[in-house]
Amino acid sequence: MTDTPYTPPKTWTWDKENGGKWAGTNRPIAGATHDAELPRGIHPLQLYSLGTPNGQKVTILLEELLALGETGAEYDAFLIDIGKGDQFSSGFVAVNPNSKIPALFDTTTGIRVFESGAILLYLAEKFGHFLPKDLKARSEVMNWLFWLQGSAPYLGGGFGHFYAYAPEKFEYPINRFAMEAKRQMDVLDRELAQNRYLGGDEYSIADMATLPWYGNLVMGEAYNAGEFLDVGSYKNLLRWATELRARPAVQRGRIVNRTWGPASEQLRERHDASDFDLRTADKL
Repeated sequence: MTDTPYTPPKTWTWDKENGGKWAGTNRPIAGATHDAELPRGIHPLQLYSLGTPNGQKVTILLEELLALGETGAEYDAFLIDIGKGDQFSSGFVAVNPNSKIPALFDTTTGIRVFESGAILLYLAEKFGHFLPKDLKARSEVMNWLFWLQGSAPYLGGGFGHFYAYAPEKFEYPINRFAMEAKRQMDVLDRELAQNRYLGGDEYSIADMATLPWYGNLVMGEAYNAGEFLDVGSYKNLLRWATELRARPAVQRGRIVNRTWGPASEQLRERHDASDFDLRTADKL
């Protein structure tokens, strides 16, 4: 272990420059930094998001609902550029006081919903899809949904941060979170050896929540860490991710509010199904 020893001060103080690439997106206080209203589209659901794994969870579900013919799930997806601090506007804070994407406003009920897992649950209950009604089956899906909500921060804020984004790389945090990321993949791999989907035989919001995090990871697309984490050894997890990634609604949902990567995998904002233009025709 080569990390430089650190002795915490008696009282912590905020170093605004500490944090590397994303230093400007984190601060120890809440609330708005500037006044700005959120845009409003014409559809029942207004989504304010970015095409990160947490954002993809919601757009995948919305596209799946629309594929089932649920016209009430039609939505406007407005881009929230966290690099520019859009999440700290007064309008966004009014929808999500935690200043994190995604956030949803349902114009038909006047209800705001924040936290990606809460949005999935709200939409699944509102439209009656992708969440079993049988108590036992529903509880199992909820088990995995809450598992994801508690586990993903170890992958993103833990492993991903120290391995890919931290201004300096240190052995201890990378090893600590690599071990946890691999343990989590093993949890999923063992479950998916017994069941087609997370929670049983039916595709659900548990799968939609988990795919953008661990599906991207096991397919070698997250943090350029596929070889480091030996993701190919998780055969059942890879089978599951490959199957889900082949779904047209998943392919559409994955690119909404995405502003990086190949042009065919970007859709800055989504206001109509026609926004999925010819650039993505070969994927849809």
